[in-house]
Amino acid sequence: MISVLVRVGLVLVGLKLLVWWLEPKMAFYPIPGVQDTPEVAGVPFRDLRVATADGQTLHGWWIGRAAPRAQIVFFHGNGGNLSLWLDILIELHRRDFSVLAIDYRGYGASTGRPSEKGLYLDADAALRTFDEQLRQPGSPVIFWGRSIGASVAAYAASVEPPDAVVLETPLPGVRAVLRPNPVLWALSFLSSYRFPTSRFLASYRGPLLVVHGDRDSIVPFGAGRQVYEGAPSSRKHFVAIPGADHNDLHVVNPTLYWDSVTRFVVSLSRD
Repeated sequence: MISVLVRVGLVLVGLKLLVWWLEPKMAFYPIPGVQDTPEVAGVPFRDLRVATADGQTLHGWWIGRAAPRAQIVFFHGNGGNLSLWLDILIELHRRDFSVLAIDYRGYGASTGRPSEKGLYLDADAALRTFDEQLRQPGSPVIFWGRSIGASVAAYAASVEPPDAVVLETPLPGVRAVLRPNPVLWALSFLSSYRFPTSRFLASYRGPLLVVHGDRDSIVPFGAGRQVYEGAPSSRKHFVAIPGADHNDLHVVNPTLYWDSVTRFVVSLSRD
């Protein structure tokens, strides 16, 4: 009996070590370098270097407006880098928003390797830079995150509540994404990664906008609804983008997407 228990224990330890080795490879898909900048659209910006508490240096952009309707701290998803989301950032500028966007460690021109804990340290560094160097008095501050970035934005809101939060294609926690795959779901119990968006939002009661495509093949539509329904805010809004997958919400129906953002930001002045 003891021999069996020892063998089982060794198997579990081996599986746990394997999962710890695999989890960053499965969670993060960074693209190194900077392929394009806001300059390609004639948009002025500041190139930033942001120091983290554990010694990494993040690359970021400040795309400012003299009198913005709101200021956005933007956290992108787990794939690509800032250049991939340039169209969103440029459109936000055109709609009179100031935007701070950073590449997580290991992404773009940022140093280091990504991890869940590391992304939260990156969020801390971004907020510190925003508060000390960039914040514009008199304009509401919005933390905006998409996909895994929604977990990072929710974490940021739990540390320093903003005036509002926007979450695109959010997951309540990592197991909500893995549930359709029984093997990965079972292995998730050995993982150190959680990305607990809903838990982070439990302490946030400000205005919240959740946007999700109803054909999302990465984060199930129901997962976004779960984030929305579990959020304690009494000033929350959910927008479904019909026919949209995970990364194309602003492409499939740009009118619905941007009108929803505009209505939400206008509502902040009435709250």
